[in-house]
Amino acid sequence: MRFRTIIQRSGNTATGIQVPEQVVEALGAGKRPAVKVTINGYKYRSTVAVMGGVYMVGISAEHRAGAAVAGGDEVDVEMQLDTAPREVTVPADFAAALDAEPEARRTFDGLSYSNKSWHALQVQGAKTDETRQRRIAKSVAILKEGRAR
Repeated sequence: MRFRTIIQRSGNTATGIQVPEQVVEALGAGKRPAVKVTINGYKYRSTVAVMGGVYMVGISAEHRAGAAVAGGDEVDVEMQLDTAPREVTVPADFAAALDAEPEARRTFDGLSYSNKSWHALQVQGAKTDETRQRRIAKSVAILKEGRAR
């Protein structure tokens, strides 16, 4: 599905595109479909979200840079349903900590892609080993309690 839209900015950095309702309906996968988005030849994976009754797809700073776009730009967008499995690469030390706590591992394995990704990315984003270990311990403790975050 192709459509033309303006990249909207909210606040200082949040940006996204409004997806026409007929595009979401034509994808045939509900109101929050996983999608592949192409802007200026740059492709990325995302999920349609409903915000204020409007269908939106976010465009992170990384994706804006890759597509060479900014808030306010008018762009042509190609969007298609993304049916490929979404896998999260779990850092080895975090995986080992999860394996040492079966309850935490069970909870983690049952999480959505975005929640799994959140845990993995916050571990990967640590700048020091001390911070990394603290984040791993915090994630394992939360997951052991059966909570996502």
